[in-house]
Amino acid sequence: MLLYLAEFLAQYNSGFNVFQYLTLRTILGVLTALVISFLVGPVMIRRLTVHQIGQTVRSDGPQSHLSKAGTPTMGGALLLVAVTVSTLLWADIGSRYVWTVLVVTLLFGVIGFIDDYRKLVLNDPKGLSARSKYLWQSLVGLGAALFLYQTAQVPAETQLIIPFVKSITLDMGPWFVVLGYFVIVGSSNAVNLTDGLDGLAIMPTVLVAGALAIFAYVSGHARISDYLLIPHLPGVGEVAVFCGSLVGAGLGFLWFNAYPAQVFMGDVGALALGAALGVVAVIVRQELVLLIMGGVFVMETVSVILQVVSFKLTGRRIFRMAPLHHHFELKGWPEPRVIVRFWIVTVILVLVGLASLKIR
Repeated sequence: MLLYLAEFLAQYNSGFNVFQYLTLRTILGVLTALVISFLVGPVMIRRLTVHQIGQTVRSDGPQSHLSKAGTPTMGGALLLVAVTVSTLLWADIGSRYVWTVLVVTLLFGVIGFIDDYRKLVLNDPKGLSARSKYLWQSLVGLGAALFLYQTAQVPAETQLIIPFVKSITLDMGPWFVVLGYFVIVGSSNAVNLTDGLDGLAIMPTVLVAGALAIFAYVSGHARISDYLLIPHLPGVGEVAVFCGSLVGAGLGFLWFNAYPAQVFMGDVGALALGAALGVVAVIVRQELVLLIMGGVFVMETVSVILQVVSFKLTGRRIFRMAPLHHHFELKGWPEPRVIVRFWIVTVILVLVGLASLKIR
Protein backbone atom coordinates (compact mmCIF):
# COMPACT_ATOMS: atom_id res chain seq x y z
CA MET A 1 0.00 0.00 0.00
CA LEU A 2 2.77 2.44 0.95
CA LEU A 3 4.66 1.29 -2.15
CA TYR A 4 2.05 2.97 -4.34
CA LEU A 5 2.21 6.10 -2.23
CA ALA A 6 6.00 6.14 -2.58
CA GLU A 7 5.69 5.75 -6.35
CA PHE A 8 3.37 8.75 -6.47
CA LEU A 9 5.60 10.90 -4.27
CA ALA A 10 8.67 9.92 -6.30
CA GLN A 11 7.34 12.17 -9.06
CA TYR A 12 8.10 15.12 -6.81
CA ASN A 13 11.09 13.81 -4.87
CA SER A 14 13.33 11.07 -6.27
CA GLY A 15 14.31 10.05 -2.73
CA PHE A 16 11.08 8.08 -2.45
CA ASN A 17 12.40 5.67 -5.09
CA VAL A 18 14.30 3.97 -2.29
CA PHE A 19 11.07 2.20 -1.36
CA GLN A 20 11.23 0.32 -4.66
CA TYR A 21 14.01 -1.81 -3.16
CA LEU A 22 12.62 -5.13 -2.01
CA THR A 23 15.30 -5.55 0.65
CA LEU A 24 14.34 -2.26 2.31
CA ARG A 25 10.64 -3.08 2.29
CA THR A 26 11.37 -6.51 3.75
CA ILE A 27 13.35 -4.94 6.59
CA LEU A 28 10.58 -2.41 7.16
CA GLY A 29 8.12 -5.31 7.23
CA VAL A 30 10.13 -6.96 10.00
CA LEU A 31 10.31 -3.76 12.05
CA THR A 32 6.67 -2.80 11.51
CA ALA A 33 5.37 -6.21 12.58
CA LEU A 34 7.72 -6.16 15.58
CA VAL A 35 6.46 -2.75 16.73
CA ILE A 36 2.82 -3.77 16.25
CA SER A 37 3.44 -6.87 18.36
CA PHE A 38 5.01 -4.82 21.15
CA LEU A 39 2.12 -2.35 21.12
CA VAL A 40 -0.78 -4.76 20.76
CA GLY A 41 0.64 -7.64 22.82
CA PRO A 42 0.11 -6.24 26.34
CA VAL A 43 -3.40 -5.06 25.48
CA MET A 44 -4.36 -8.43 24.04
CA ILE A 45 -2.94 -10.33 27.02
CA ARG A 46 -4.94 -8.15 29.42
CA ARG A 47 -8.14 -8.71 27.44
CA LEU A 48 -7.62 -12.46 27.30
CA THR A 49 -6.98 -12.49 31.06
CA VAL A 50 -10.09 -10.43 31.82
CA HIS A 51 -12.25 -12.77 29.76
CA GLN A 52 -10.55 -15.79 31.39
CA ILE A 53 -9.52 -17.32 28.08
CA GLY A 54 -6.83 -19.53 29.58
CA GLN A 55 -4.90 -22.66 28.72
CA THR A 56 -6.17 -26.06 29.81
CA VAL A 57 -3.56 -28.64 30.79
CA ARG A 58 -3.70 -32.43 30.38
CA SER A 59 -3.49 -34.24 33.72
CA ASP A 60 -1.51 -37.12 32.16
CA GLY A 61 1.25 -34.83 30.89
CA PRO A 62 4.40 -33.56 32.61
CA GLN A 63 3.57 -32.34 36.10
CA SER A 64 5.52 -29.13 35.50
CA HIS A 65 2.78 -28.06 33.09
CA LEU A 66 0.06 -27.96 35.73
CA SER A 67 1.18 -24.47 36.77
CA LYS A 68 0.45 -23.24 33.23
CA ALA A 69 -3.28 -23.77 33.58
CA GLY A 70 -5.13 -20.51 33.05
CA THR A 71 -2.31 -18.80 31.11
CA PRO A 72 -3.96 -16.64 28.40
CA THR A 73 -4.11 -18.34 25.03
CA MET A 74 -5.36 -17.51 21.51
CA GLY A 75 -2.48 -15.04 21.41
CA GLY A 76 -1.87 -16.16 17.83
CA ALA A 77 -4.37 -13.48 16.86
CA LEU A 78 -1.59 -11.01 17.67
CA LEU A 79 0.60 -12.68 15.05
CA LEU A 80 -2.13 -12.49 12.42
CA VAL A 81 -2.76 -8.80 13.06
CA ALA A 82 0.93 -7.88 12.92
CA VAL A 83 1.66 -9.96 9.81
CA THR A 84 -1.40 -8.77 7.90
CA VAL A 85 -0.97 -5.06 8.62
CA SER A 86 2.76 -5.08 7.95
CA THR A 87 2.40 -7.03 4.70
CA LEU A 88 -0.36 -4.77 3.38
CA LEU A 89 1.72 -1.70 4.20
CA TRP A 90 5.00 -2.72 2.56
CA ALA A 91 4.28 -5.40 -0.05
CA ASP A 92 2.97 -4.91 -3.57
CA ILE A 93 -0.73 -5.50 -3.02
CA GLY A 94 -1.14 -6.10 -6.74
CA SER A 95 0.79 -9.37 -6.42
CA ARG A 96 -1.19 -12.60 -6.61
CA TYR A 97 1.49 -14.26 -4.51
CA VAL A 98 1.03 -11.78 -1.66
CA TRP A 99 -2.72 -12.27 -1.60
CA THR A 100 -2.37 -16.05 -1.79
CA VAL A 101 -0.13 -16.27 1.29
CA LEU A 102 -2.25 -13.75 3.20
CA VAL A 103 -5.59 -15.40 2.43
CA VAL A 104 -4.30 -18.91 3.23
CA THR A 105 -2.74 -17.73 6.49
CA LEU A 106 -5.88 -15.91 7.60
CA LEU A 107 -8.25 -18.73 6.64
CA PHE A 108 -6.21 -21.28 8.58
CA GLY A 109 -6.23 -18.76 11.42
CA VAL A 110 -10.02 -18.70 11.28
CA ILE A 111 -10.13 -22.51 11.49
CA GLY A 112 -7.87 -22.39 14.54
CA PHE A 113 -9.88 -19.56 16.07
CA ILE A 114 -13.13 -21.54 15.84
CA ASP A 115 -11.44 -24.54 17.46
CA ASP A 116 -9.99 -22.40 20.27
CA TYR A 117 -13.25 -20.51 20.79
CA ARG A 118 -15.26 -23.69 21.21
CA LYS A 119 -12.75 -25.14 23.67
CA LEU A 120 -11.99 -22.07 25.74
CA VAL A 121 -15.09 -19.88 25.54
CA LEU A 122 -17.89 -22.38 24.99
CA ASN A 123 -16.14 -24.95 27.24
CA ASP A 124 -16.47 -27.69 24.64
CA PRO A 125 -13.45 -29.94 25.30
CA LYS A 126 -13.67 -31.41 21.78
CA GLY A 127 -13.57 -28.03 20.08
CA LEU A 128 -13.83 -28.34 16.32
CA SER A 129 -14.00 -32.05 15.53
CA ALA A 130 -10.93 -33.56 13.90
CA ARG A 131 -12.96 -34.43 10.82
CA SER A 132 -14.34 -30.91 10.44
CA LYS A 133 -10.95 -29.33 11.07
CA TYR A 134 -9.25 -31.50 8.48
CA LEU A 135 -12.06 -30.90 5.99
CA TRP A 136 -11.71 -27.14 6.17
CA GLN A 137 -7.94 -27.32 6.11
CA SER A 138 -8.17 -29.51 3.02
CA LEU A 139 -10.55 -27.16 1.23
CA VAL A 140 -8.31 -24.15 1.82
CA GLY A 141 -5.09 -26.02 1.02
CA LEU A 142 -6.53 -27.57 -2.12
CA GLY A 143 -8.00 -24.25 -3.22
CA ALA A 144 -4.65 -22.49 -2.84
CA ALA A 145 -2.79 -25.22 -4.74
CA LEU A 146 -5.36 -25.14 -7.56
CA PHE A 147 -5.16 -21.36 -7.78
CA LEU A 148 -1.36 -21.40 -8.02
CA TYR A 149 -1.51 -24.12 -10.67
CA GLN A 150 -4.14 -22.37 -12.77
CA THR A 151 -2.40 -18.98 -12.62
CA ALA A 152 1.14 -20.26 -13.29
CA GLN A 153 2.76 -18.17 -16.01
CA VAL A 154 6.10 -19.92 -16.48
CA PRO A 155 6.93 -23.67 -16.39
CA ALA A 156 9.20 -23.22 -13.35
CA GLU A 157 6.18 -22.35 -11.19
CA THR A 158 4.99 -25.96 -11.27
CA GLN A 159 8.31 -27.78 -11.38
CA LEU A 160 9.80 -29.64 -8.41
CA ILE A 161 13.31 -28.47 -7.56
CA ILE A 162 15.64 -31.13 -6.18
CA PRO A 163 17.94 -29.55 -3.56
CA PHE A 164 21.72 -29.87 -4.01
CA VAL A 165 21.22 -30.90 -7.67
CA LYS A 166 21.51 -28.23 -10.36
CA SER A 167 20.37 -30.10 -13.45
CA ILE A 168 17.25 -31.94 -12.30
CA THR A 169 13.80 -30.39 -12.08
CA LEU A 170 10.67 -32.47 -12.35
CA ASP A 171 7.63 -31.27 -14.28
CA MET A 172 4.79 -31.95 -11.86
CA GLY A 173 1.83 -31.19 -14.08
CA PRO A 174 -1.44 -31.71 -12.18
CA TRP A 175 0.53 -33.50 -9.45
CA PHE A 176 1.64 -30.02 -8.39
CA VAL A 177 -1.81 -29.57 -6.87
CA VAL A 178 -1.49 -32.78 -4.85
CA LEU A 179 1.97 -31.88 -3.60
CA GLY A 180 0.95 -28.31 -2.76
CA TYR A 181 -2.08 -29.54 -0.84
CA PHE A 182 -0.07 -31.96 1.30
CA VAL A 183 2.68 -29.41 1.98
CA ILE A 184 0.25 -26.70 3.12
CA VAL A 185 -1.98 -28.92 5.25
CA GLY A 186 0.89 -31.04 6.55
CA SER A 187 2.97 -28.02 7.54
CA SER A 188 0.00 -26.47 9.33
CA ASN A 189 -0.60 -29.55 11.47
CA ALA A 190 3.12 -30.10 12.08
CA VAL A 191 3.58 -26.65 13.61
CA ASN A 192 0.42 -27.17 15.65
CA LEU A 193 1.82 -30.40 17.11
CA THR A 194 5.10 -28.67 17.95
CA ASP A 195 3.37 -25.86 19.84
CA GLY A 196 3.52 -27.53 23.24
CA LEU A 197 6.21 -25.65 25.16
CA ASP A 198 6.93 -21.97 25.77
CA GLY A 199 8.49 -20.57 22.63
CA LEU A 200 9.16 -23.99 21.14
CA ALA A 201 7.18 -23.50 17.91
CA ILE A 202 7.60 -19.78 17.30
CA MET A 203 11.40 -19.60 17.09
CA PRO A 204 11.76 -22.39 14.49
CA THR A 205 8.94 -20.69 12.58
CA VAL A 206 10.87 -17.42 12.64
CA LEU A 207 14.08 -19.11 11.48
CA VAL A 208 12.40 -21.00 8.64
CA ALA A 209 10.44 -17.91 7.57
CA GLY A 210 13.65 -15.90 7.44
CA ALA A 211 15.29 -18.53 5.26
CA LEU A 212 12.25 -18.69 2.96
CA ALA A 213 12.48 -14.90 2.59
CA ILE A 214 15.97 -15.41 1.16
CA PHE A 215 14.70 -18.08 -1.22
CA ALA A 216 11.88 -15.78 -2.34
CA TYR A 217 14.27 -12.91 -2.95
CA VAL A 218 16.83 -14.86 -4.98
CA SER A 219 14.15 -16.74 -6.95
CA GLY A 220 12.50 -13.46 -7.92
CA HIS A 221 15.78 -11.81 -8.91
CA ALA A 222 16.73 -12.68 -12.51
CA ARG A 223 20.49 -12.19 -12.16
CA ILE A 224 20.91 -13.87 -8.78
CA SER A 225 18.76 -16.86 -9.71
CA ASP A 226 20.75 -17.28 -12.93
CA TYR A 227 24.01 -17.13 -10.98
CA LEU A 228 22.79 -19.69 -8.43
CA LEU A 229 21.36 -21.93 -11.18
CA ILE A 230 17.86 -21.95 -9.73
CA PRO A 231 14.68 -21.28 -11.74
CA HIS A 232 13.68 -17.62 -11.98
CA LEU A 233 10.13 -16.94 -10.75
CA PRO A 234 9.06 -13.44 -11.81
CA GLY A 235 7.29 -11.50 -9.07
CA VAL A 236 7.84 -14.06 -6.35
CA GLY A 237 10.25 -11.72 -4.55
CA GLU A 238 7.30 -9.87 -3.00
CA VAL A 239 6.73 -12.92 -0.80
CA ALA A 240 9.92 -11.90 1.02
CA VAL A 241 8.02 -8.96 2.52
CA PHE A 242 5.42 -11.35 3.93
CA CYS A 243 8.17 -13.60 5.32
CA GLY A 244 9.87 -10.57 6.86
CA SER A 245 6.60 -9.56 8.48
CA LEU A 246 6.25 -13.08 9.83
CA VAL A 247 9.76 -12.88 11.29
CA GLY A 248 9.00 -9.55 12.99
CA ALA A 249 5.64 -10.71 14.32
CA GLY A 250 7.18 -13.95 15.54
CA LEU A 251 9.97 -12.20 17.42
CA GLY A 252 7.43 -9.82 18.94
CA PHE A 253 5.28 -12.73 20.03
CA LEU A 254 8.31 -14.54 21.47
CA TRP A 255 8.83 -11.55 23.76
CA PHE A 256 5.63 -12.59 25.56
CA ASN A 257 5.79 -16.32 24.81
CA ALA A 258 9.33 -16.97 26.09
CA TYR A 259 9.65 -19.20 29.16
CA PRO A 260 7.76 -18.72 31.41
CA ALA A 261 5.12 -17.75 28.88
CA GLN A 262 2.70 -14.88 29.47
CA VAL A 263 0.55 -16.03 26.56
CA PHE A 264 0.18 -19.03 24.25
CA MET A 265 -0.64 -18.80 20.56
CA GLY A 266 -3.32 -21.50 20.48
CA ASP A 267 -4.55 -23.14 17.29
CA VAL A 268 -5.38 -19.74 15.83
CA GLY A 269 -1.67 -19.04 15.63
CA ALA A 270 -0.15 -22.49 15.16
CA LEU A 271 -2.37 -23.60 12.28
CA ALA A 272 -1.94 -20.25 10.53
CA LEU A 273 1.85 -20.13 10.91
CA GLY A 274 2.29 -23.68 9.64
CA ALA A 275 0.08 -23.02 6.63
CA ALA A 276 2.02 -19.80 5.94
CA LEU A 277 5.33 -21.67 5.81
CA GLY A 278 3.79 -24.35 3.62
CA VAL A 279 2.26 -22.04 1.04
CA VAL A 280 5.42 -19.91 0.83
CA ALA A 281 7.50 -23.06 0.25
CA VAL A 282 5.11 -24.08 -2.54
CA ILE A 283 5.28 -20.65 -4.16
CA VAL A 284 9.09 -20.44 -4.10
CA ARG A 285 9.29 -24.12 -5.18
CA GLN A 286 11.24 -25.27 -2.14
CA GLU A 287 8.99 -27.95 -0.68
CA LEU A 288 11.87 -30.39 -0.17
CA VAL A 289 14.03 -27.73 1.43
CA LEU A 290 11.15 -26.92 3.81
CA LEU A 291 11.21 -30.59 4.79
CA ILE A 292 14.87 -30.13 5.74
CA MET A 293 14.65 -26.74 7.46
CA GLY A 294 11.48 -27.67 9.29
CA GLY A 295 13.03 -30.90 10.55
CA VAL A 296 11.89 -30.22 14.11
CA PHE A 297 8.29 -29.99 12.92
CA VAL A 298 8.78 -33.20 10.95
CA MET A 299 10.24 -35.06 13.94
CA GLU A 300 7.36 -33.97 16.16
CA THR A 301 4.81 -35.16 13.60
CA VAL A 302 6.56 -38.46 12.94
CA SER A 303 6.78 -39.14 16.68
CA VAL A 304 3.00 -38.84 16.97
CA ILE A 305 2.41 -41.10 13.96
CA LEU A 306 4.82 -43.75 15.24
CA GLN A 307 3.33 -43.60 18.72
CA VAL A 308 -0.22 -44.13 17.45
CA VAL A 309 0.70 -46.87 14.99
CA SER A 310 2.83 -48.73 17.54
CA PHE A 311 0.14 -48.60 20.21
CA LYS A 312 -2.60 -49.79 17.85
CA LEU A 313 -0.52 -52.64 16.42
CA THR A 314 1.39 -53.83 19.48
CA GLY A 315 -0.24 -52.14 22.46
CA ARG A 316 3.14 -50.61 23.34
CA ARG A 317 4.37 -47.02 23.12
CA ILE A 318 7.69 -46.07 21.54
CA PHE A 319 7.98 -42.78 23.40
CA ARG A 320 7.08 -41.96 26.97
CA MET A 321 4.70 -39.38 25.53
CA ALA A 322 4.16 -37.81 22.12
CA PRO A 323 4.85 -35.33 20.57
CA LEU A 324 8.59 -35.76 20.96
CA HIS A 325 9.22 -32.75 23.23
CA HIS A 326 7.10 -34.33 25.96
CA HIS A 327 9.20 -37.50 25.73
CA PHE A 328 12.33 -35.56 26.64
CA GLU A 329 10.51 -33.75 29.43
CA LEU A 330 9.46 -37.05 30.97
CA LYS A 331 13.06 -38.23 30.69
CA GLY A 332 13.98 -35.41 33.05
CA TRP A 333 15.06 -32.61 30.72
CA PRO A 334 13.98 -29.20 32.08
CA GLU A 335 11.61 -27.40 29.74
CA PRO A 336 14.08 -24.60 28.82
CA ARG A 337 16.66 -27.23 27.84
CA VAL A 338 14.23 -28.96 25.50
CA ILE A 339 13.25 -25.65 23.93
CA VAL A 340 16.76 -24.31 23.35
CA ARG A 341 18.09 -27.61 22.02
CA PHE A 342 15.23 -27.83 19.54
CA TRP A 343 16.07 -24.25 18.51
CA ILE A 344 19.71 -25.22 17.99
CA VAL A 345 18.69 -28.16 15.83
CA THR A 346 16.55 -25.82 13.74
CA VAL A 347 19.42 -23.37 13.25
CA ILE A 348 21.58 -26.21 11.93
CA LEU A 349 18.85 -27.50 9.61
CA VAL A 350 18.10 -24.01 8.28
CA LEU A 351 21.78 -23.53 7.47
CA VAL A 352 21.77 -26.86 5.63
CA GLY A 353 18.72 -25.72 3.68
CA LEU A 354 20.33 -22.40 2.78
CA ALA A 355 23.46 -24.24 1.66
CA SER A 356 21.37 -25.81 -1.10
CA LEU A 357 21.37 -22.40 -2.81
CA LYS A 358 25.08 -22.71 -3.57
CA ILE A 359 25.89 -26.42 -3.27
CA ARG A 360 24.27 -27.70 -6.42
